[in-house]
Amino acid sequence: MRLAGSFLWLLTTVLLGRFVSAAPTTKPKPRTLTMPIRSLHRSVDTTADPVTIYQQSIRKAQSRYQRIAQTISAKQQTDINRRYNTPVEALATFKANAQSDPNQLDVVSPVNDSANAGVSPLDIQAAISGGITPPTGPIAANSIGLGIVGPDTGYIGIVEIGTPPRQFQILMDSGSADFWVGSETCQVEGGGGCGNHQFLGSQSSSSFVASQQPFNVTYGTGNVVGNLVEDNVVLAGLSLPSHPFGVANVESSNFAQASFDGLMGLAQSGLSQQKLPTPVESLAAAGVIDQAIVAYKISRLADEKNDGEITFGGLDPTKFQSDTLVQLPNVNQQGFWEIQLDAVSVNDQNLGFVNQTAILDTGTTLFVAPPDVVNAIHAQIPGAVPSSGGFTVPCTTNASVALTIGNSSFAIDPHDIAFLPVNPNEPAGACTSGIVSSGTQSNRWLVGDVFLKNAYFATHVNDNLILLAQLS
Repeated sequence: MRLAGSFLWLLTTVLLGRFVSAAPTTKPKPRTLTMPIRSLHRSVDTTADPVTIYQQSIRKAQSRYQRIAQTISAKQQTDINRRYNTPVEALATFKANAQSDPNQLDVVSPVNDSANAGVSPLDIQAAISGGITPPTGPIAANSIGLGIVGPDTGYIGIVEIGTPPRQFQILMDSGSADFWVGSETCQVEGGGGCGNHQFLGSQSSSSFVASQQPFNVTYGTGNVVGNLVEDNVVLAGLSLPSHPFGVANVESSNFAQASFDGLMGLAQSGLSQQKLPTPVESLAAAGVIDQAIVAYKISRLADEKNDGEITFGGLDPTKFQSDTLVQLPNVNQQGFWEIQLDAVSVNDQNLGFVNQTAILDTGTTLFVAPPDVVNAIHAQIPGAVPSSGGFTVPCTTNASVALTIGNSSFAIDPHDIAFLPVNPNEPAGACTSGIVSSGTQSNRWLVGDVFLKNAYFATHVNDNLILLAQLS
């Protein structure tokens, strides 16, 4: 399908490059807004043996998926958030193996760009040491570049909050709809501080307005508890004065140990546990942007392009092929972004699955599908082997896994299927698969960054639409 009507007009405006300046005016005007994203990487426990850790990661992926199904059927629990554990534990396995061979970096060979010679040494180094890879562009008008922390495990944006404004690193999440940061009095469950983060409160912000209204968000792998507040929020120079959101007085340990200072949900506000508008909805309601649109270009560390970005209010035509853009209705009624899938194929062989849907979630690293789908996919990948409840695949795989969506085929890069080598000393050996089982038979998939790195992805709140296009 192609864009039509009023949205076609919006797309034409964007494609012609009619980005409006972000400079303040006496009267707010519709404009396109972009902001930076960086990848995130979490602290992990490397004490368990690799097999145990991988088994735990599969079990947790299954419990996450079951929570999603309960969320949607009950119309009560409102966030997906099973997203953290599986990649964290895969990284823990990897780091444990790296520690067993202190010379492993000396034997990592560079990847040949002309063929898949194994996992990139950039990913291996990032998995071991973390750190942010800075953006190098190219950067479009009204866009700010994407830096990457770790081997593509998640993405955070820089948001200015308070007076004077301070920068907070915020997880950008299309699979939830609540916005929060840690409070100045934040404590981790069981006692102790909430880590080396930026915190918000009356001591650091003169525009901070507290309330006694409770804020409590429960995720699949943790929770935050605090109060609703109001403060000034600035996204790429555009202001949301006195915007309502949450501050966490208590965080579960996974949030206290995370690399981000808070989380911004960018699903529809009907999913919000606090029943508050999302920042993009507030920007549109204030006339700062023309439509409540969020567009994502997710980068891959191994490509060394570092050109990712998130755009509010429109699309960046430099990031996608305009003639491949497809418009899809959102088939979810609770606020997730969910599309109908036409087919899944491996090496051009249609696996025959019909009546399937997929929730598109930037906050999930991996590709999560029902067991029959995952088994069928790996059965067609040469060298795939069941392992500790999941699968390993050759790090050198060239298998082509593709989703047909809106009569267009979107292929997953083989480097995204081979998540990380089981042994960092063997970048061309066996890799944990980026495609994992939900553990529950269903027609619903949870599609994260393993897929989304391979497409330009946008959501349109006003028209309840999802857009996908081939990357430029």
